[in-house]
Amino acid sequence: MSGRVLVARLDDAGDVLLAGPAVRAVSARGGEVTLLAGPRGRAAAELLPGVDRVIVWRAPWIDHRPPPVSRHDVDDLIAQVGGTDEAVILTSFHQSALPLALLLRLAGVRRVSAISNDYPGSLLDVRHVVDEGLDVPEPERMLSVARAAGFELPPGDDGRLAVRRPLPDVSRLGLGPGPYVVVHPGASAPARTWPAERNREAVRELADDGHRVVVTGMERELTAYVAAGAPGAALDLGGATTLAQLAAVIEGAAVLVAGNTGPAHLAAAVGTPVVSLFAPVVPAGRWAPYRVPAVLLGDQDAPCRDSRARVCPVPGHPCLAQVTSEQVVKAVRELNQ
Repeated sequence: MSGRVLVARLDDAGDVLLAGPAVRAVSARGGEVTLLAGPRGRAAAELLPGVDRVIVWRAPWIDHRPPPVSRHDVDDLIAQVGGTDEAVILTSFHQSALPLALLLRLAGVRRVSAISNDYPGSLLDVRHVVDEGLDVPEPERMLSVARAAGFELPPGDDGRLAVRRPLPDVSRLGLGPGPYVVVHPGASAPARTWPAERNREAVRELADDGHRVVVTGMERELTAYVAAGAPGAALDLGGATTLAQLAAVIEGAAVLVAGNTGPAHLAAAVGTPVVSLFAPVVPAGRWAPYRVPAVLLGDQDAPCRDSRARVCPVPGHPCLAQVTSEQVVKAVRELNQ
């Protein structure tokens, strides 16, 4: 099968970045590659090598704040994907590919591939079955779907995460000369967020340890509060960057300090080491920074383990609240040697 191929990954920016190796495998065969993404994944989809076109659609069975099912929205999706020859649906272990497979069949897509442990009937042509009890890294899990559909990475592609080049020039952001550490305090889910006061303490102690610090994120009040931990020594870039600019800022850093959030995967895509403040609500074996030097902090055996909670179900948020700023500074030193 050749021609127009659609690759779907309908959730957040980090998930889309992790789909990069699978997208490149599909792209290697030639033909037009369209990436179907959710609203929060659009900017990441536009950064992926191998993507020719991006379609944005908010899936009622995946979005964190799901919209009501609308005939108008469904018809719009069917119209947008019309003319697609083949589709590769990428999902996490807790998601079903079958609702989208049904809509793609209605759009006339002739060949559909996905992981499904549920009986798919005529919805899938390639039903890829995996052992969901194994914590396989998400990029490898998604690449296995592409391979099952007949797509392989080209020779010389090592399967790491990647972004389009060149990245934007960020010299006007005031980064200045010399190395710096990026602290990204926010995350899309509160359960994955290190407390703001700990981030602020870490910024102060990193500055005391001789590091220049850059604080990034979209939440301006949060980044301002965190950067104020080291007045004059920390640059607050809250709300000042696009995702592509953020990638360039992170690429220039010696180390990124972040939770389990999109910028951690952006760091992996540009080769920057990560101090990963990882809440065990999802398995680190699946979502830790992929194939980049990293130090994982956080109690991986905390009671919230594998709960997939977006808001911490345990009073006091112990899995991350117990991580100290001293531990973060020590981890930065280890990665910066």
